[in-house]
Amino acid sequence: MLAVLTLAAAACGGGDSGSEGCAHVIGVSIAEVGTNVYSVAATIESADTGWEKYADRFEVRAGDGTVLGGLVLTHPHEDEQPFTRTVAEVTIPAGTDGVVVAAHDSEGGFCGNGFSIAVPGR
Repeated sequence: MLAVLTLAAAACGGGDSGSEGCAHVIGVSIAEVGTNVYSVAATIESADTGWEKYADRFEVRAGDGTVLGGLVLTHPHEDEQPFTRTVAEVTIPAGTDGVVVAAHDSEGGFCGNGFSIAVPGR
């Protein structure tokens, strides 16, 4: 069964949306690719300035903060804002109804807004 859930602009706590220099997750799309396995695409807006400061990863977390998966971003995106990247396979345990996606900035850490989203079909 293929289920896809996409939301935009439903940020949740974890940072100050007006914080300069933070990486903010502004949209997420989740698609089921197997039993309890999902593809997660995150759209991130960040004040990247180059190699000295950029959004360097994002994480997919359960409600209790457990990291379920993520993606290391290997280069700055100062000329591509916002940008979307996908982690192909994240195992989301049965019984986990929603996740939070958070972006990390190389200088500020996890200072920006995360994004809460329901797991499709749950």
